[in-house]
Amino acid sequence: MNRYLLPLSVLGTVAGSAVLLKDYVAGGACPSKATIPRKTVIVTGANTGIGKQTALELAKRGGNIILACRDMEKCEAAAKDIRRETLNHHVNARHLDLASLKSIREFAAKIIEEEDQLHVLVNNAAVMRCPHWTTEDGFEMQFGVNYMGHFLLTNLLLDKLKASAPSRIINLSSLAHVAGHIDFDDLNWEKRKYDTKAAYCQSKLAIVLFTKELSRQLQGTGVTVNALHPGVARTELGRHTGMHSSTFSSFMLGPIFWLLVKSPQLAAQPSTYLAVAEELEGVSGKYFDGLKEKAPAPEAEDEEVARRLWAESAHLVGLEMSQGPSVKVQPLPK
Repeated sequence: MNRYLLPLSVLGTVAGSAVLLKDYVAGGACPSKATIPRKTVIVTGANTGIGKQTALELAKRGGNIILACRDMEKCEAAAKDIRRETLNHHVNARHLDLASLKSIREFAAKIIEEEDQLHVLVNNAAVMRCPHWTTEDGFEMQFGVNYMGHFLLTNLLLDKLKASAPSRIINLSSLAHVAGHIDFDDLNWEKRKYDTKAAYCQSKLAIVLFTKELSRQLQGTGVTVNALHPGVARTELGRHTGMHSSTFSSFMLGPIFWLLVKSPQLAAQPSTYLAVAEELEGVSGKYFDGLKEKAPAPEAEDEEVARRLWAESAHLVGLEMSQGPSVKVQPLPK
């Protein structure tokens, strides 16, 4: 044997240690073994990435899973994959375009009409660092999809969630929220030069503020809401960043990315944990970094900013203001 070649047993040990190190750095598996038989769950953006893996994990635990996606061909394919892998036939695809208030209202109306209960809402869908696009209703795309769309969707489903209590809302934010700032004078980047990174950070900060204010309004209802940073994952979310197509990133930073960037399966563990863990019953208004509760950025804790953002958001999506946890819906303008 070539004396410069390591024995296979040593190579195996090294490789195994590297995988364990990667799992430790990136966060581990959901520690809860709780099941959710016959519990109805909605996961937005569930046709790929973290959303699909979250839906898969919750389907394994017996849930009645609704995949809410814009691309129905991919959504149906994802639902089929999950049914095949889990042998859970209660996995269905529904159309939801978070860049359209009309689509959100139609989706919510069908859920209210067709589903007896709703126990878990996972607001997962997102776009990241896209060009300066706008939604159907004129919102800056990242603010519109990541935050405004989920704000409206959640409010429209609140009565169903409360009627099904105990129930949970999980909002996917990002560590990027710490670099965010809510510019109430220009939420949709109509006055400033567009900065796609800053727009993404603003949208993720808005999600944490929304979580805090919604938790305050839902006290005593049996509905909890928490936000989380799932970790940096290798998914389609980063397609606009150029990170994966960069030669420098691929060759120079490849080992670092391998160590720090999660697989979609691992990145789905925090969402799964917040959705099922019995020890989190009653925990609300918190921010989780992976599987651990953590203090968010100072601006994310500002109650005045949170209430002002809620009021502005309700106005922009056509919801009447309410002092309590229920929000009345105004008719759509003709």
